[in-house]
Amino acid sequence: MKIEGPNTSVNKSQEELFNFLTEVANYEKIMPENTQKFEILSDNKFLFQLKGMPEIGLKIQEQKPNDTVVLGSISDKFAFSLTGNITATTEATSDIQLVFAGEFNSMMAMMIKSPLKKFVNTLSENLGKL
Repeated sequence: MKIEGPNTSVNKSQEELFNFLTEVANYEKIMPENTQKFEILSDNKFLFQLKGMPEIGLKIQEQKPNDTVVLGSISDKFAFSLTGNITATTEATSDIQLVFAGEFNSMMAMMIKSPLKKFVNTLSENLGKL
């Protein structure tokens, strides 16, 4: 399953946005309002939980300086990635598109597609408010 968030304009340079996304503590700032738990596990791992949902652990799996940050699930049961593709628009602004990718059985995919789309859109929207 692949979910592409909207292209979102951010008032940060490409490098500033990349640096923001490679600092795990910053993800708490862009989480949805219904976040019940946010915990930093290490320099590149964090755990969060939305109301009524299980805890999800993410780690920074890949970084391509100023262009791409890939977060991956730390659980094998729910394996997925969330990629942030960053593009410079001016010296002081950039665009980002979040892309969620994961392999799920059709029943699971049907159940989680809508909440995941909402989650990706909320993250994108909150990045646009930075």
